[in-house]
Amino acid sequence: MRKGLIFITRSGYDPDKGKHVKDPSLGNTPTFGGCMPNVRKQAQIGDSIFFISGKIKHYSQYIIGAFDVAEKIHANEAYQRFPEHHLMKRTDGELTGNIIVDGIGEQHFLDNHNKFENRLENYIVGENPIMLSESTEIEKAREGTLEMLKTLLNKDGKIPRDIVGRMRHLNEEQVKKLKAWLKSLKTPETRAARAIRLEKEARKTPQYRIQPILF
Repeated sequence: MRKGLIFITRSGYDPDKGKHVKDPSLGNTPTFGGCMPNVRKQAQIGDSIFFISGKIKHYSQYIIGAFDVAEKIHANEAYQRFPEHHLMKRTDGELTGNIIVDGIGEQHFLDNHNKFENRLENYIVGENPIMLSESTEIEKAREGTLEMLKTLLNKDGKIPRDIVGRMRHLNEEQVKKLKAWLKSLKTPETRAARAIRLEKEARKTPQYRIQPILF
């Protein structure tokens, strides 16, 4: 039976109003590999993962997006397959990428979390991403996320953490309802807009990255 997991990113991380969310990474091929090893371990092939922005002042948290689990691989394999997700610093100083190893399989010097060995397995490769990226979509999600979670999980709370904790399991029916809600917020995409978006994703904005240093 398909199921789902929903979790909250760290405080301050909000792709619209806060810090860059580097993990999970949504795009043509979603990936999830540096953070929340407990979530990644529990997720099975075919499951759906939803993630909520972190807490920041003056703005409501919202469900950023979702994807289905297609594969679970080791970080070393991810390093070879997804060079665009190598850890590196952006020109604004923020980190991007979610592969915690370097070219020889050691802990990347930009990865400052502990329990390195425990985070190597279960790098998730996803499919069927749903991401709220337009300002109108995000605004609607900020307005509706808390009420949606209350209704979906039949639990009251003032913030998402009161309802889902840091992470919560979802059943198949809840997954369907939450996906349908996210899709209902999406702005219809014109063919021209889709072409522009796909071109940007293909380029991976190389001018916005520096090359990772290998040790």
